[in-house]
Amino acid sequence: MSRKASIKRDTAETQIELSLELDGSGQSDIQTGVGFFDHMLTLLARHALFDLTIKANGDLDVDYHHTVEDVGICLGKTLCEAVGDKKGITRYGSITLPMEETLVTTALDLSGRSWFVFDVQFPTEKIGQFDTELVREFWQAFASNGLLNLHQVLHHGGNSHHISEGLFKGTARALRQAVAIDPRQQGVPSSKGVL
Repeated sequence: MSRKASIKRDTAETQIELSLELDGSGQSDIQTGVGFFDHMLTLLARHALFDLTIKANGDLDVDYHHTVEDVGICLGKTLCEAVGDKKGITRYGSITLPMEETLVTTALDLSGRSWFVFDVQFPTEKIGQFDTELVREFWQAFASNGLLNLHQVLHHGGNSHHISEGLFKGTARALRQAVAIDPRQQGVPSSKGVL
């Protein structure tokens, strides 16, 4: 069974091509034009063991917002398609992850219903040229379009780069758990019989 999906999104603000393979090895080719964002998405692929290719051309002369949000939309949609009917998946994933002085928890449920909780405060408004508020925008778009519950909590941390990196690595590890096939799971992991 091949668990992969791809998408093309073409708007007046962004043109994006994205392909995702859940059962990959963490290989990535990320080109969004936003260096810090490319770094975070590379970490996401590596720690989720997803193979991920993203080519994005956005209105970066305006700011990074549309590019970051639209990549989140595309990644969420491809995740939804790649997990398919969700038969045999673990469904839930969570981790508390240290990143230097930072400690974050990510918990998620591939429930087919979107919900997003972001209990994170960044100590700075920017990481280089990247607006820290865009971290939340990315994950909000991802959760909404991936139809999952996503909770991200910062316990402590004083470096915005480390906080963002902890969120991307932690969510990647939680996704890796959630999409994993459980050999003991017969059918869909829900008493409803559908997710």
